[in-house]
Amino acid sequence: MALWQIDIYPADGEVDREGQRTREEIHELGLGDVDVRCATGFLVQGDLDEEHAVDLAQSFLADAVVQRTVVAIVGDPDLAEPPGAEETLVHVLPKPGVMDPVAASTLSAAADRGLNVDAVRSFRKYWLGELSGDDLDRICRRALSNDAIEQVVQGPLQMDRLDVGSPYEFQKVVVPIRNADDEALMRLSKEGQLYLTLVEMQTIRDHFESIGRDPTDIELESVAQTWSEHCSHKTLAGRIHYRGPGPDGTPDGDERQYDNMLKETIFAATQQIRKTLGDDDWCVSVFKDNAGVVTFDDQYHACFKVETHNHPSALEPYGGANTGIGGVIRDPMGTGMGAKPVCNTDVFCFASPDTDPTTLPPGVLHPRRVMKGVVSGVRDYGNRMGIPTVNGAVYFDERYLGNPLVFCGNAGMIPVGMEEKEAKPDDLIVAIGGRTGRDGIHGATFSSAELTSESESLSGGAVQIGNAITEKMVLDVLIHARDRGLYNAVTDCGAGGFSSAVGEMGEEIGAEVWLEKAPLKYEGLSYTEIWISEAQERMVFAVPQSSWDELRELCESEGVEAAVIGRFTPTGRLTLTYHGETVGDVAMEFLHDGRPPVIRDATYHPAPVQEIETEALPADQHRQTLLDILASPNVASKHAIVRQYDHEVQGGSVIKPFVGPLCDGPSDAAVLRPLLTSHRGLVISCGMNPHYGDFDTYHMAASAIDEAIRNAVAVGADPERIAILDNFCWGYTDRPETLGSLVRAAIACQDLAVALGTPFISGKDSLNNEFSYVDASGEKQTISIPPSLLISAMGQIGDVRKAVTMDAKQAGNAVFLIGQTRRELGGSHFGLVHGLSGGQVPRVDPAMSKATFTAVHQAIMSGMIRACHDLSEGGLAVAATEMAMSGGLGIRLQLDDVGGDGSESSALSATELLFSESNTRFLLEVTPGHEDELQKRFADAGVALWHIGSVQSDPQVSVGWGNQTVLQVDTADAKSAWLGTLDW
Repeated sequence: MALWQIDIYPADGEVDREGQRTREEIHELGLGDVDVRCATGFLVQGDLDEEHAVDLAQSFLADAVVQRTVVAIVGDPDLAEPPGAEETLVHVLPKPGVMDPVAASTLSAAADRGLNVDAVRSFRKYWLGELSGDDLDRICRRALSNDAIEQVVQGPLQMDRLDVGSPYEFQKVVVPIRNADDEALMRLSKEGQLYLTLVEMQTIRDHFESIGRDPTDIELESVAQTWSEHCSHKTLAGRIHYRGPGPDGTPDGDERQYDNMLKETIFAATQQIRKTLGDDDWCVSVFKDNAGVVTFDDQYHACFKVETHNHPSALEPYGGANTGIGGVIRDPMGTGMGAKPVCNTDVFCFASPDTDPTTLPPGVLHPRRVMKGVVSGVRDYGNRMGIPTVNGAVYFDERYLGNPLVFCGNAGMIPVGMEEKEAKPDDLIVAIGGRTGRDGIHGATFSSAELTSESESLSGGAVQIGNAITEKMVLDVLIHARDRGLYNAVTDCGAGGFSSAVGEMGEEIGAEVWLEKAPLKYEGLSYTEIWISEAQERMVFAVPQSSWDELRELCESEGVEAAVIGRFTPTGRLTLTYHGETVGDVAMEFLHDGRPPVIRDATYHPAPVQEIETEALPADQHRQTLLDILASPNVASKHAIVRQYDHEVQGGSVIKPFVGPLCDGPSDAAVLRPLLTSHRGLVISCGMNPHYGDFDTYHMAASAIDEAIRNAVAVGADPERIAILDNFCWGYTDRPETLGSLVRAAIACQDLAVALGTPFISGKDSLNNEFSYVDASGEKQTISIPPSLLISAMGQIGDVRKAVTMDAKQAGNAVFLIGQTRRELGGSHFGLVHGLSGGQVPRVDPAMSKATFTAVHQAIMSGMIRACHDLSEGGLAVAATEMAMSGGLGIRLQLDDVGGDGSESSALSATELLFSESNTRFLLEVTPGHEDELQKRFADAGVALWHIGSVQSDPQVSVGWGNQTVLQVDTADAKSAWLGTLDW
């Protein structure tokens, strides 16, 4: 048995791009300027002679055109020689047990070639310029590796075998809790990473006391997974007594008692809408499966889900985001009898990428590193699976420093009639896809806890690494098996692993699981680790015994591993065995209904309104303000991110992330044809306004819904067929004021959804997004994220050929402003770039929003609209500039006649007209001859409309007010500002 090391270098004359990238990253992180050379490589253990090892290296692992290899036994001095004059050698390897997809593929390829290889491990290898010990340590920790999943070896590797696990010696573990006092219960909850409350631990103790025995470790873990915040949403589904301001702003004018806050707000809104729709109800399956489902056409339904993967991404950005998108892709796959994924969406929240590295709290990765890792993780998974990433957003705020937010979404198509599923008694429990390892242990419970500076070392096991190729193979099997009718139910194996997947599928029946039957990545896993592992790319099926042989043969034909790990039994119990020994036996009723209700108080007091003085600024200051807003990270072009994604694979993308003649203008929403045999389309958009939450979370939530719908309508979506999803990301909701801010946002969601007739069909929450550490003075410091609500929208358009984009199309066309502009600069980008904290936060008039969306949609469908752009970040000035620069044209506006809402106090300054971010507003470009018809349409609908200018051939934006020019900017200067900030 030999252990070979294969080093792979750029060929002579080729550029060391990885070395360049690493050198730049070290510089960007403020760690100095260091010469870096880089190689990648593999450790290959097996019964191989040198000839076979070289054959493996040159045939599979290296590209002979641009790379060269060095193959030798580990420890050979030739392997340590640097390719230049650098002096410090560093190896970075995945820790034992961490998923290594490249190594797994290599192992499979070697087996296909008939080579006797037992284990493979990939690594990266760096030679660094001369460094002191402290500098080298900082660079290794902050730039070259991540301690959550990787180990660093300075100098040559010295080992004679790879650690692939040792045999597990079975020992049934019983946890004595019946006599435990409260202190002991909470110590067990914390040290065991169960993250349960005292009342929950007491309930578990009392339950097992009532049946006369102590729980086993696997029973305790099963309960903790099922009762976790991630899986049960126990806070938002709990009993809450809420006091907040009334509709008129009266302090404590609104007092409510909720038995289940989610059901009585978000769910209730959808129920009310569906009741109103009656026979025209187009919701199919909401809030009961992995994704929400709505009708699309006579043959297919559409489904949509957006998840968060915040905590793992904070520890290991690449792996956290990689498995975040991989997990949400499995949600439509596990909805009904299985949907085919057709597009991805993602939204990220980071601290400033320019954060001073010396100010980082202990345990926090630099935001720039987090950002690059997250983007790469989503990019690689989506691109490798062949799913287009068509829509998204990026937000920056210093409060995301300890807790970046990573939202990943996926839409899929499912045949009509396959939206329901039901496991049957005596169905086999079949796991297909990836093998089970220690990756993801305690992921569901970990995601429910607050992060601290110790989380990286204590919870590194909660991080998973994905393998997109395996998931693509699983998807292929699923679609074939679905169409052959080989199973009765399917779900993804996500948070909680088998524990949650089997527990949920067997809730109404009962299940018996034979844990030793689960295929493992390596030896040494205990029965409990097998049960709760969140190893990726696994799906669980309920398969009739008569169909098992055909399913197994299908899996074998596609190279996908499948194994029977149990069966569904009509006992009402979850029974877990390991080699015939019963290690767990819990009543499904206790598992799913035994959790004590969370009972909390919630209070909310919006920030007092402080007016912003906005005297008319001279034109040059308006110009500079506009350029500053365009260059601000939240508004600046995200092209460096977006262009890494494949947004055209599958061939259905109609409106892509960038539009215009040069494909460099920011699209309002994505439009795609999910079925290439039809011109009917899906529209994907989003809305989010974290800064508004600092003023009032009700108006923040209402604005997010308005923005998501506004974006969808701007490209042609029918406002009568838009479904929305909610993703609440909040701080520590044990505090009444924090929970109160969330409840107030949920009330807004209910109010707006009902008023607009826009149902919620799915959602997800992520609470306790706070980071705690001890500063240099010994004081505990906590960073809490701002209240963050993402609203994702999935709309429909009857004919994608009628969709419009936001770029200006032709000189001479008229420009119309739709909607009321108000004195609403609170939380605006005008305020942010000028360092102003006051102002009135934008509000939504639901009745006017509904009328406006309908009127705009009808105008687009009539064919008279050449371009449509919503007004959001930066207001009118930014919207007009974006339209002009995206179309390579100019726009001339005159704002004399633009009024506010008609009240005596609504006279607006030029600054407010230019930069207010009032909701429900659009800029329309209209073809000549249609102006009168458009004005009549909007007047009949009672919607405010102003003819404010025209498209010009001269590439500049010019705005007049009275006899003054209050803004003038060349579009080339505007585009330069917009493109430059994040041009990495």
